[in-house]
Amino acid sequence: MTLKNLIYQHILIIFILFKHWFRTLINLITGDSRLKDLNSEIILITGAASGIGKGITQRLAHLGCTLILWDIDKENNDRIAQELNNTTNSKRIHSMKCNLTQKENIYECAKKIQETIGQVTMIINNAGVVSGKHFLDCSDTSIQRTFDVNIMAHFWILKAFLPSMIENNHGHIVTIASGAGLVGAPRMVDYCSSKFAAVGLHEALTHELYSLKKYGIKTTVVCPSFINTGMFEGVGTSDIAPMLQQDNVCDLIIEAIRKNQHVLLIPKSLHISLILSRLAPTSAELEIQDRIGFHRSMDTFIGRHQKSS
Repeated sequence: MTLKNLIYQHILIIFILFKHWFRTLINLITGDSRLKDLNSEIILITGAASGIGKGITQRLAHLGCTLILWDIDKENNDRIAQELNNTTNSKRIHSMKCNLTQKENIYECAKKIQETIGQVTMIINNAGVVSGKHFLDCSDTSIQRTFDVNIMAHFWILKAFLPSMIENNHGHIVTIASGAGLVGAPRMVDYCSSKFAAVGLHEALTHELYSLKKYGIKTTVVCPSFINTGMFEGVGTSDIAPMLQQDNVCDLIIEAIRKNQHVLLIPKSLHISLILSRLAPTSAELEIQDRIGFHRSMDTFIGRHQKSS
């Protein structure tokens, strides 16, 4: 590469950066409030029977879209679908039991949807599990389950529904990841690894869709800190990683989806942690997180399953 071409590429990069920063600044000043209509969308939500999945489902049900709820908890999943159909006076909400640890079951459920409901136009990969144990205390089975639910299921679901999105150049892929997919933490080695993978999948797929000129397929990744859904019951919190309110998080997710927002970090202070992990020496990051108590946040972890057992 000649010096002239190198200079040209750097100027081009700077120009593109300033162009997009300027657009972002204008939207912040003008308060761009355009929200896309979801009325005609067919939306698949995993882990819909509880927590964030349930909250997202309840909000989407009132926006006119067709919903397919996947969860291993058939009883609660069926109940939520029935309640929302009654509330909206419709039959647009469908409940389906699906075991995300089994690839064959995912493909079987996907085929049933395509044959009886139609082509999914939005995927919300939300289901997740956490062990909250030190790495060497995690059984092989537990680690495998964490990866099957938190990331491998994303691949099988995307392989099932992405082809029709690409064919029609229309769709939206929403990845509910975690702040733990940006910054590592003790007693979450398996969980962080799976969420880092989810963030990586989102980022790489976003680039791939852009390179294929499939601009009609939008992507959104959501990285929240701890949420009061019960999944992280007993966890210690701080000002940087506070316990978030489920209703507020669900509202922000729906807004991000309807604005085609690429990345949603909750709270905004997670940007500081992200910058720190990318720019600061590892030794400094380790000491800072230890001093603010982040390394001990999982010491009091109870969790949903442990609490109920």
